[in-house]
Amino acid sequence: MTASKLSGVLAPVLTAFTARAELDADRSVTHCQWLLQNGCDGLVVFGTTSEANSCSVFERYDFLEKLVSAGVQPERLMPGTGCCSLKDTIELTRQAVQLGCAGVLVLPPFYYKQVSVDGLFRYFSHVIEAVNDERLRLFLYHIPPISMVPIPLDLVERLRDRFEGIVAGVKDSSGDWAGMQTFLQFAEKGFDVFSGSEEYLLPLLQAGGAGTISAAANVIPGTLQALYQDWKPAGADQQQTAIKKISTVLRSKPLIPSLKAILAKARRDASWKDCRPPLIALSLKEEEDLFAALDNAQFEWPEFG
Repeated sequence: MTASKLSGVLAPVLTAFTARAELDADRSVTHCQWLLQNGCDGLVVFGTTSEANSCSVFERYDFLEKLVSAGVQPERLMPGTGCCSLKDTIELTRQAVQLGCAGVLVLPPFYYKQVSVDGLFRYFSHVIEAVNDERLRLFLYHIPPISMVPIPLDLVERLRDRFEGIVAGVKDSSGDWAGMQTFLQFAEKGFDVFSGSEEYLLPLLQAGGAGTISAAANVIPGTLQALYQDWKPAGADQQQTAIKKISTVLRSKPLIPSLKAILAKARRDASWKDCRPPLIALSLKEEEDLFAALDNAQFEWPEFG
């Protein structure tokens, strides 16, 4: 049996926390369900936007079990499983495969910098060989502005040659379109390239990419899905321009607290502002400025029942 294939609009799902910085599974599950009902093709739980690396392995393991038990289809999930610890990455990846998830998104080990391609190749090889399951679909997570450990093109080539069909794609969050295009050369060979920002959704689709894993999908999933569904007509340029305006506003303040502030207002639930330290909520002035700028950008506020 092979894993199902994800494409389109995926959200790196915001994680709800309590005022005591405890993971709030119930509210997080509710948000996941809303995203799937309102435009997301799939979910990346425990991505960067999820504050994954502020969560323990046990929390990540436990929440994924609860999410699937709550009825979220595992074939619509691509959990983030990359950790600095090789053993932790293996454990989380094995769980995701056993639950039937469509794939896993794996950061390179990011504590040690300037590591060799040989070292990265051995790391990913150990993960794949330890999980030892033909259903595994591993997506490399290229986010050098945060991890400071890039995914080099020659690493992709070596992994694809050694683990054809298992190393299934990449999420490129570099913000570098020229670099993204180098990954896209593999798109015709079944290698799925996702943009890490909604700003590149249209050009990526035009170049043969698979879609976007977009933080903004937490609050505008329908808008992104509309572009994904109808990106060929000339009017798609205007849709992409409108999305970029919203994206620029979202990134004018710390992104994760900004998205949580939007959810808190739209859901009328101030608890959504809570982040896990070291992240903190926006100040009242930052919130006011953000909301005013969003209104000027013709942001459509998400609606919740």
